[in-house]
Amino acid sequence: METILLQPRQKDYSTFYLWASALALITIFYNMIEGVVSVFFGFEDGTVALFGFGVDSFVEVISGVGIWHMVRRMRQNTGSLPDRFEATALRVTGSAFYLLSAGLVATAAVNLYRGQKPETTFWGIVVSLISIGSMVFLMKYKVKIGKRFNSQALLADAACTKTCIYLSVVLLAASLGFEFTGIGMLDSLGAAGIAFLSFREGREAFGKARGAACSCQGKCA
Repeated sequence: METILLQPRQKDYSTFYLWASALALITIFYNMIEGVVSVFFGFEDGTVALFGFGVDSFVEVISGVGIWHMVRRMRQNTGSLPDRFEATALRVTGSAFYLLSAGLVATAAVNLYRGQKPETTFWGIVVSLISIGSMVFLMKYKVKIGKRFNSQALLADAACTKTCIYLSVVLLAASLGFEFTGIGMLDSLGAAGIAFLSFREGREAFGKARGAACSCQGKCA
């Protein structure tokens, strides 16, 4: 959630904010649906990777609300700085990502020790494939609109969407691996991979809350 840097003509502002708001809302509602489906089937099928993926989606909703708020604020005052709501949203997001990471690592370790494995990871495959397609679509349009209106913030948000794609790829690999081999540890390893990516997102969120310039590679300056 960074300050939007705009260089388009004044008459283009309203069009940009309309697109930016629409993309933010689509991201929010998609993650809400993805979270509900993933958590439900993750719990039902005993797959910690899918369950963790779903919780991650709920955390992304918090981040998305912060971005949507930023777009509304910037529309009212283009030159304004991030407000308290955005900083709070970033800190809550960061804390949630850290808690998720710790919970996933602990659960994965217990499952590995006990030799537990999911009943099936079929829904993990379905959810991850849909997620990859959806995130690629969103990233494409965020880049398109960001370049059209010269918005560095929207382009940065598009780059951060790659992390969601990475999460989906990890879930897909773990789910496919278990379905084809029946090796329970693959689900736990997938959960550990999701925990690692969630930790990076948490670190980045706290960096942005402090006003640092963060990339989606987990680097804050």
